[in-house]
Amino acid sequence: IEYLAVFFCGIMGGLSAIKRGYDLFSIVLVAWLTALGGGILRDVLLGDLPPVGISDRGFVLTALAAGLVAAFAHPEVERMYWTMIVVDALALGLFAVNGTAKSLSMHGSGTTAVFMGMFTALGGGLIRDTLLNEVPMVIRNRHWYAVPTAVGCVLTVVVFRATQRGYIGLHAEMALDVGIVALVVVMRVLSVAFNITLPGAVERDRFDFHEQGRYLTRPVIHPRGHR
Repeated sequence: IEYLAVFFCGIMGGLSAIKRGYDLFSIVLVAWLTALGGGILRDVLLGDLPPVGISDRGFVLTALAAGLVAAFAHPEVERMYWTMIVVDALALGLFAVNGTAKSLSMHGSGTTAVFMGMFTALGGGLIRDTLLNEVPMVIRNRHWYAVPTAVGCVLTVVVFRATQRGYIGLHAEMALDVGIVALVVVMRVLSVAFNITLPGAVERDRFDFHEQGRYLTRPVIHPRGHR
């Protein structure tokens, strides 16, 4: 499942480069950064060097292969809309749980682990969009994207702490982690299918700020000798 997530994340990165008309090297590079950029960012912040994005041969080759597949099969891949949505959601959930768990296993705090999980899941897309000079997906996508990721990270911390305290066993932890990934996928897919979005800023037709008006009506008195 982990290799599958890396592969499809790489394909999505490659497709983004193809839409901008870049050459084969750029397509493969963007695919690699999209698939493994979040893990690289996480490992650098955790001090786990060299990062898995350059040290794990299997992950690196999988990401590079995804770029090549995208370069040659992009017309067919672009038609698999819902498949890509589901697989992208699967990658979000898996990377969120994986990144959070790795931070916790290195004795990071719960807050740190949540951020590391989100960096792992969202960092690759952020790097991709920055390179391609686009508004990052985490901001421009109005459907639930970062929200399911954050939920998955927080729940992973809860499950990990419960295991540490002996409330649940190792097998139960594994089952709950799989359930967390499934929850992230369901939340993401439902938000796209039913156009569920978070509310924006509160719309107001008028405002009332008497204090500001009272202070602004006072005369401004300058010190003697100054104008």
